[in-house]
Amino acid sequence: MNQDSLKTMLSSVRQGELTIDDAVLQLRQLPFEDIGCAQVDHHRQLRQGMPEMIFGEGKSAEQIIAISTALAERGSNVLVTRLNTEKAGQVVQKFPAAFYHAEARCLTLERQPPELRGKGKILVICAGTSDIPVAAEALVTARFLGNQVEQVHDVGVAGIHRLLARREQLAEASVIIVVAGMEGALPSVVGGLVDKPVIAVPTSVGYGASFGGIAALLGMLNSCASGVTVVNIDNGFGAACAASLINRV
Repeated sequence: MNQDSLKTMLSSVRQGELTIDDAVLQLRQLPFEDIGCAQVDHHRQLRQGMPEMIFGEGKSAEQIIAISTALAERGSNVLVTRLNTEKAGQVVQKFPAAFYHAEARCLTLERQPPELRGKGKILVICAGTSDIPVAAEALVTARFLGNQVEQVHDVGVAGIHRLLARREQLAEASVIIVVAGMEGALPSVVGGLVDKPVIAVPTSVGYGASFGGIAALLGMLNSCASGVTVVNIDNGFGAACAASLINRV
């Protein structure tokens, strides 16, 4: 349930179109619903401005379907992240209207088109082609949360002229998500070029001394560019949620 649906319900009660008992029936699953394998947070949209979303890794297809059903039955759109192809196929069998974003490893089920809530545009940049899966997760999540999103691929510091050729896009964005592995230098460069928030996402891409993304993470945390904040390794989802909140201010 979101603010609009709650206002509509309360207005219907006031106008006599909906009885108090029927309204209570609609609200009985707030703030959460115990479905056995999960406590589904139906109050999160009202509380945080974004619905509960499902981290698919480590959950069975049956658990994902159960949580998705609880959300969808109450009119919520559904986003599942870190979902492999096999489990996605089982979820799509249950929900034929769902769409699997293979590159992002995400699944979306839209009961209604996402409301455009962002006041500006979020730009998702990735340093190399190997970083695209994490960038794609950020892209799908940001769009799911009602933002206009653009993406730029393969503009890492090994060929900085490729980034500089995108100065117009950088200037037009309200928030920039920068995804990079290896030494994680790209967010510092972007942060030094723009006057807007930069959210850095280290990826686990790189050779042995990258330590599964720790080198990029530490490099980003030590950025000399002001205004750069950092999320966890490979966390495109978290970066998109933060960017979405910033884009509403």
